[in-house]
Amino acid sequence: MMMTTTTTAERIGSAILALEALAVLVVTGWEIVALITGDTDDPVSSVALIVLTAIGAVALVAFAVAVWRGHSWGRSGGIVSQLLILAVALGAITGPNPSVSTALATAIPAAIGMVALFFAARTAARRGDDRR
Repeated sequence: MMMTTTTTAERIGSAILALEALAVLVVTGWEIVALITGDTDDPVSSVALIVLTAIGAVALVAFAVAVWRGHSWGRSGGIVSQLLILAVALGAITGPNPSVSTALATAIPAAIGMVALFFAARTAARRGDDRR
């Protein structure tokens, strides 16, 4: 088995995915606190949202590790994640309470992550990397 080194694009993409995972874990904690303090309208929906948010964080961690290791499924999942995050950023400026600063804080890392993951995919294709 030939060992390849991690490229700069893979390291950047992986780091951004890991930081996004951390941010989503913080949101999960925030949701848990809201549930415990009674700051929710529907506890059942709140628990479902907590579970889904935690699953999203775990997926981002898995993508970050996979990208670091050069696996194509990590890049693919990472790109989809960046697109979803960009959709959230769009919602932050088009919703009932638009916030440009929130949209930019969400969109800029996602855009950088998207570019890094595209470069990582191109590099993997050029080196004939077939790791799955």
